[in-house]
Amino acid sequence: MQKVLIANRGEIAVRVIRACKDLGIQTVAVYSQADAEAMHALLADEAICIGEASAAKSYLRIPSILSACEITGADAVHPGYGFLSENASFASICESCGLNFIGPSPTAITLLGDKSKAKATAKSAGCPIIPGSDGIVIDLADGLSQAKKLGFPIFIKAVAGGGGKGIRIAYDEHEFSKLFVAARTEAEINFGNPDVYLEKMIQSPRHIEVQVLGDKHGNYVHLGERDCTIQRRRQKLIEEAPSPVLSPKLRQKIGQAAVDVVKKAKYYSAGTVEFLLDKDLNFYFMEVNTRIQVEHTVTEELTGIDLVKEQLKIAQGEKLSVLQKNIVFNGHVIQFRINAENPAQNFAPSPGKLEYYLAPGGPHVRVDSACYSGYSIPPNYDSMIAKLIVKGATRAEAIAIGKRALSEFYIGGIKSTVPFHVYMLSDDNFLDLKYDLTYIDGLLNEGCRFECE
Repeated sequence: MQKVLIANRGEIAVRVIRACKDLGIQTVAVYSQADAEAMHALLADEAICIGEASAAKSYLRIPSILSACEITGADAVHPGYGFLSENASFASICESCGLNFIGPSPTAITLLGDKSKAKATAKSAGCPIIPGSDGIVIDLADGLSQAKKLGFPIFIKAVAGGGGKGIRIAYDEHEFSKLFVAARTEAEINFGNPDVYLEKMIQSPRHIEVQVLGDKHGNYVHLGERDCTIQRRRQKLIEEAPSPVLSPKLRQKIGQAAVDVVKKAKYYSAGTVEFLLDKDLNFYFMEVNTRIQVEHTVTEELTGIDLVKEQLKIAQGEKLSVLQKNIVFNGHVIQFRINAENPAQNFAPSPGKLEYYLAPGGPHVRVDSACYSGYSIPPNYDSMIAKLIVKGATRAEAIAIGKRALSEFYIGGIKSTVPFHVYMLSDDNFLDLKYDLTYIDGLLNEGCRFECE
């Protein structure tokens, strides 16, 4: 691997460029017309415009990305997260063109990207799964019959769904009939696949995910879990590790379950196995994300292991550089997603020019960002400004450092989610762990504007 093209933008593209530079690998950035002055285009060794502002005409346009590889002589592609990162066809095309796709095999992406097949894989690996339909629901009559057996409330989920899309919740038979049709229609529009399946709704759930690594030689490790329960409309806002509600015994059990799932799928590269944890601390398999994740930084700070470098080395055929017995979890890490959104106005988008941008620093503070003073955040893509990651010896210390770091974050010209995070770090229920996946949405429904005194 001599030259990596990063088929992405924003902070993850910058993150991959930095890892490549550390390993002495040349980099190529691709950018849309809206990203001509983006940091990833400025930092890479080479940069090529691949289309208009619309992602469909740039970052999702496979022929343009392949042309950029040919023009620059790139011999590998890192997809980052989002866009084409979990597109099995893209991975397959890269392989057929002699490009090293820095991620899992197309076969593994296909298997685990299909929610129904992924659930069957987890079940065959002995991992607890959420009670639900036995595969795809063929029609409304079949769905209603199975829903009655499972008991309401019921999730209706798109097989090819992701990012919180393609999901409906039915609380009774009448609702089910209407929402089943709506879920199939939304799935067809967003994913080109109308198929759905059913899952029993877990009451008062927490979202726990386990970071895994696998190489092409059949070696696997897990790097602990991340608690991603603080979400708005199924979009993560705060992630922390280790989860403050897991015992060492349960941590070991859920970690091994994650390894068993990816081993069954013959998965390699970095990946995340996601679980729901109920109020009685029973965990259930939810899905596998076949890519690096936004919150990979949390695990890096907890373990000291560079996940992006591991991805690059695995893609080159190297064995994992770590053994399970040597992985140590040190302290407590929290990540805050700083987005260009206005939390006082129901998180309304707030794109625009950063009149000034001053990120925090000091001990135990990390900021991953692709922003700078004078940069304009385009309205075409994800609204992330930065990821703020803090580390302490304990959760309480990490929260204290988080308060300090947030108070040093100065963003001018647009609204950001900094006030939301400041609010949360003084919220008694957050501090006392009295929250679940519905908590933030509940506060919003109550009219909370996340304003601080």
